[in-house]
Amino acid sequence: MPRRPSTKMLGHGARSSEQLPLPAQPAPSPASPTKPKASVVRAPEAAAKVAIARRAKPSPVPGHVKITLTLEIERAVAERLSARSIREGENLEAVVIEALRKLE
Repeated sequence: MPRRPSTKMLGHGARSSEQLPLPAQPAPSPASPTKPKASVVRAPEAAAKVAIARRAKPSPVPGHVKITLTLEIERAVAERLSARSIREGENLEAVVIEALRKLE
């Protein structure tokens, strides 16, 4: 039967029971701000550019972005949009995009 390695061979000597002290954490400097930054008032167009830059993902179509929306709408409206998409042979997203473009 093979022998187990001794603790000396593994480097587990008398020092193994000692715990090393943790380095001291630096105290937070009093000059560091504890308040959140004040928001900058921007024009709606500038705020929209920032929002889209943060939220949208690149699209394979040049000049387009992908935005994921969850819409909570009345069932009747959803059924009308769905019927329209079926009649026109388009997907629901295309019908919603077309409706949004008409709002501009």
